[in-house]
Amino acid sequence: MGESQQASSGAGAGAGSGAGSGGVREALRRAADRLFPPDGNRFGALPVLLVVLTFVTGVVDAVSYLGLGRVFVANMTGNVVFLGFSLAGAPGLSVWASLLAIGAFAAGAWLVGRFSGLREARAAGSGAAPVPLFRTVVGVQSLLVAGAVVVAGTAGHTSVGAKVALIALLGWGMGMQNAVVRRLAVPDLTTTVLTLTLTGLATDPPARAALRRVLSVTAMLCGALCGAAVFLHVGAAWALAIALVLLVAVTAVAEA
Repeated sequence: MGESQQASSGAGAGAGSGAGSGGVREALRRAADRLFPPDGNRFGALPVLLVVLTFVTGVVDAVSYLGLGRVFVANMTGNVVFLGFSLAGAPGLSVWASLLAIGAFAAGAWLVGRFSGLREARAAGSGAAPVPLFRTVVGVQSLLVAGAVVVAGTAGHTSVGAKVALIALLGWGMGMQNAVVRRLAVPDLTTTVLTLTLTGLATDPPARAALRRVLSVTAMLCGALCGAAVFLHVGAAWALAIALVLLVAVTAVAEA
């Protein structure tokens, strides 16, 4: 095959790959449009990807609560409450695990806030639009969860060292996820917190917002169910592998 034919073949493959990912994004956008009033979706395919991240949250918190000693890596409200319980002497809870989860989560959120602030400042100085952070953040979170899969697969999840590593890796990633989703501010799709979602579902009149809220609650429930079932019957590494596959898929489909 000549150089010109090779170049043509490579260009065709690249175009086919781009068309494929573009087709997936378009399908996801059409699905996301159904979650908003007509012409009210200004977020593209992002709402559907946030539903996937909500499922991931359920999976990861199932592993952390069931396998790492009654601690959450995504639900910080629960950890603060657990910390109070453990300080009061309640059995089966750990002060250090709650503090580590809160600290790792806060560190991940701080990192996203700091990094996004620097990028926005540079964009403002150059006159360019700030580059979206979502794909980058989910990509980094994928690496952290991959590290957690390796730890769970090689060291298990019962030793103190393994628990420390898993809580730190997963908490850091969930903090990053929560921070970038907060900046995106897609209504009713926070991916980690359902209290206000359930409140709005109960108090507001039926509308497209109710569909987003039901979908968010359902995704969290299904993620927790899936994560718990796989953890209990197969193991922590396999449950975390499910979260990893979904995060990689979101990274691949998200806009650059």
